[in-house]
Amino acid sequence: MRTRGFSLIELIIALAVMGVLILAVSPSLSDWMANLRIRNATDALLSGLQQARQEAIRRNQKVSFWLVTPAADPSLLDSSCALSSTSGSWVVSVRSPAGACGELPSATAAPMLVSSHAIGDGASGVTINAMASDGAGATTVEFNGLGSVTNASPIARIDVSASTNASSRRSLRVEITGGGALRMCDPAVVRTDARACKD
Repeated sequence: MRTRGFSLIELIIALAVMGVLILAVSPSLSDWMANLRIRNATDALLSGLQQARQEAIRRNQKVSFWLVTPAADPSLLDSSCALSSTSGSWVVSVRSPAGACGELPSATAAPMLVSSHAIGDGASGVTINAMASDGAGATTVEFNGLGSVTNASPIARIDVSASTNASSRRSLRVEITGGGALRMCDPAVVRTDARACKD
């Protein structure tokens, strides 16, 4: 018995069917990737805030979370950084890291950096907007040894959304209370849902 290979017509039909399937899946795949980047950025921000709070409690000293601009390469932080309420890069330190984000962690050398995170490629295409409770842009949250927020006009929320085609992509938010409670929420869900944001 002879086995028969694929004919040219069968191959063209198979390729055409695969092309149609790829086109059908493509929009939902790009939305899924955008939502994944939004989730990555939000998780990284929440992690930095938790680390700052835990470090303040551990040291029994004020430690701050700062939003800073990344270097020209978004996967790096260097000493050209500045404070920014629209950046997903962050530094946890005792003193302001502006102009010193590239320093090594140290308990004695300014800015007494604990850790840092550049927004990088895993969160490209996201928009960050950090605000104080009055809606003004904010760049810092300072925690004391009890884990409470102590600075004037601290970040009260950080909104993370898609830079483009936002209507088909979800947004997330990190909320920070004066008592130091931190939570991730979804501003699009109804108030009765446990994932809902408070404001």
